[in-house]
Amino acid sequence: MTRKPILLVAFPALMLFLLAAERTATFLLGTYSASPTMWRIWLELRPFSTMFWQQVDFYIGGSMVLNAAIIFVASAACWMACQAKRSAGFFLANHAALLFAGLMIAAGSHSETASTIATFTAPRGFQFSLAIDFSLKNCLVLCLGLAACAYCHIAFLREARLRADARAVRMLALQRDL
Repeated sequence: MTRKPILLVAFPALMLFLLAAERTATFLLGTYSASPTMWRIWLELRPFSTMFWQQVDFYIGGSMVLNAAIIFVASAACWMACQAKRSAGFFLANHAALLFAGLMIAAGSHSETASTIATFTAPRGFQFSLAIDFSLKNCLVLCLGLAACAYCHIAFLREARLRADARAVRMLALQRDL
């Protein structure tokens, strides 16, 4: 089984699609602000990317063209990483997308009703709570991310085994020649 670049880029592409969809919904919400459908779409997409775009707008500026350029450059980088001969590129792209999804869900959950509240104790005894919204869409995104992560690990380990087998064959050929 050879690795399929389209499967390796699927989850990072999903995350970039969610970012682009939220920006598009924001733009259309400004154009059609009286439409309840646009508000509903924007409110559904908002938890995945609001914190990210707030940081981008604060540090770089609030241009939609710049936001589109960021998404385009990130998608091109993910595609090139997944097409690369070495497996470290797709490994990093998938794991960065999974971490990004988890962080965006955790950061976006503070404004919604939490279904799970965990209390943690820091090393010095200071207690704090972590509220994460485990709604259906958040669980679906995280499950897709974990499936992409598992496929990434399988592809990475398969390639490592193939390299080790090729190295063993070369060593046997070298021993035979000596």
